[in-house]
Amino acid sequence: MKKYDVAVIGGGFAGTAAALSAAREGASVLILEKGNCLGGAAVNGLVNPFMKNRTRVDGARRDLSCGIFRTVCDALAARGAMRGEAFLEEELKLILNDMTEEAGVDLLFHVYLYQVNKQGDSVSSVAVAGRSGPMEIEADYFIDATGDAQAAFLAGCPTVLGRDPDRLCQPMTLCFRLGNVDVERFMASRERLAAAHREALERGELMNPRENVLVFKTPVPNVLHFNTTRIVKKDPTSPEDVTAAEILARKQVFEIWEFMKAHADGLENSFLMMTAEEIGVRESRMIVGDYVLTEADCRACTKFDDAVAACNYDIDIHNPEGTGTSHYYFPEGEYYTIPYRSLIPRTVDNMLVAGRCISSDHGAQASYRIMPTVCCLGEAAGAAAAIAARERVPVRAVPIRALQKTLTEYGAFLGI
Repeated sequence: MKKYDVAVIGGGFAGTAAALSAAREGASVLILEKGNCLGGAAVNGLVNPFMKNRTRVDGARRDLSCGIFRTVCDALAARGAMRGEAFLEEELKLILNDMTEEAGVDLLFHVYLYQVNKQGDSVSSVAVAGRSGPMEIEADYFIDATGDAQAAFLAGCPTVLGRDPDRLCQPMTLCFRLGNVDVERFMASRERLAAAHREALERGELMNPRENVLVFKTPVPNVLHFNTTRIVKKDPTSPEDVTAAEILARKQVFEIWEFMKAHADGLENSFLMMTAEEIGVRESRMIVGDYVLTEADCRACTKFDDAVAACNYDIDIHNPEGTGTSHYYFPEGEYYTIPYRSLIPRTVDNMLVAGRCISSDHGAQASYRIMPTVCCLGEAAGAAAAIAARERVPVRAVPIRALQKTLTEYGAFLGI
């Protein structure tokens, strides 16, 4: 296989945006993806809808996730595949395929990263396992968009898991869909369902500790989307724990479905359409980078000089130990920015990290982890890697003003 300017590990929103951004700056790019499509959590985990990352400034709406994310949303809307913030996953898969094909990005599906090779402080190649056996991928620059900081971890970069001091992560959730639902009757009965659910929790009758039933309408008539299972005190980087989580979450799906049929209207003829291909992970490893973004930075609405993305999604922490979800909502018109330094892992010169696993603490990660923001982080990482490749410099030496100019020329909002 040929050597690339940039190899992107992970084809979710962060990885796809990184590849597109690097390719439009002239880099040769390869995406390595463990699944059979692009889209990551949106398609494999049925994470839907997009969470809102916007505010109002002087009475006007100010979108904070623009650039490639806006292009994707516009494409979905043009195909009739969006309803509000909800979208059709199969349409998203096709759109991302088309975008990468048009950009000249190479794709390699069904491969799993297992080794990172270094020469001094640089990554020389990564090894992936496929159906034909091991494969070695060489590139000048690498972007870790695995969500779990897997490449950085295997490269020996310092990482942290979850929160201080107990290292617990936010709960994992297996999303699911019910079909043949009388949606309006169900929605009209939600208060009764909520009361019955609270009482059942208090009596200890449910294995799922989540405090409410989180449900969303979809673009499809008679279909409801549920993001409501909750698996706590499991390590998302442990195959054993994730296996146990998947098994327990599927039991929770059937438990809450049967409970809702008994205590809500409109589900009499419903059926379980699908559960997600894999359990959704809110938080796992994060790199320790050149700057650690903190919850205090977010609450202070800090504007960094090396900003590459902006966010004001609430600090949304699902209790890692059980029941309860805490929120901190940003004042109208306010937002924080994310510094380029938080994308740079320590101990390597030619790797960037994009997505929910950048350098931050537990509280900050609870805000920026949403798909609109991680798409912007990927776009920034891709542009930076392409600039580094063009100028033959370490990722730390990328001229920040040149990077910011490149991003804003393509419509990104950096808040500076």
